[in-house]
Amino acid sequence: MRKTIKNAVVTLLLLTLTAATALLMYLHFFASGGKGLSGEWTANLDMTERAAVTALSWLQDIEAVSVSLEDMESYMQKLTIQVNLTFEQTAHSEGTFHCKVLPESYDACYQAAYEAFAMAFQDLLAERLRMAGYTGSTDKEAIEVLVTETFGMSTVSYLMAYGPGLLPSLEDLQAQYEGSGTYEAAEDILTRQFDAGGTAVTKAEYYIRKGSSLILTEETGAAPAGLCSDDYPVLYTLKQSPEQ
Repeated sequence: MRKTIKNAVVTLLLLTLTAATALLMYLHFFASGGKGLSGEWTANLDMTERAAVTALSWLQDIEAVSVSLEDMESYMQKLTIQVNLTFEQTAHSEGTFHCKVLPESYDACYQAAYEAFAMAFQDLLAERLRMAGYTGSTDKEAIEVLVTETFGMSTVSYLMAYGPGLLPSLEDLQAQYEGSGTYEAAEDILTRQFDAGGTAVTKAEYYIRKGSSLILTEETGAAPAGLCSDDYPVLYTLKQSPEQ
């Protein structure tokens, strides 16, 4: 009888130990406190300041009516380009990744930037005409007609053809952000090894996981001490897809 009870206790202890070990392995390798990187993440790269500064510089070069950076930014709002980053965890804090700049998002941002620039250009042209004593209509429709008659194309088309490059090229953004390879996340450092035509390029960045947000900073060699500070150089912030 005692032997039977002893065997039952030993069996129960073994089953409990096995279950506990399995649970710990799961938490260690996969759950990771709910802070694993697996899933699809989306970043919206803000192009507003770059577009506004570039447009302002060009207008100053052609001696347009005085305009401030704040004025230009009021025309150019919410100019963003979407970047998708997918992580697939294959081991504890390790896995594969794929990053892509969405061309359709770039095209939409490009069009929006020049449409906003065209609105600013038309307003400044109207002001300059009034200052020169022009007595005709200076509403947007009239200014658009003047531009079309003068340059043989719409304001947007003229600025796209002869104005400044408001955005970096799609190719430059792809070279900066796109790629696939393997990653390792340890001690707040995300190390990604890009597979680039037979050669491996490694990028190490500080990262912070805050709920459904993933913040990537400058490369580790350039990031300042005090990662929790609000003034660290953020590269971009990604949001996790709701279904993840």
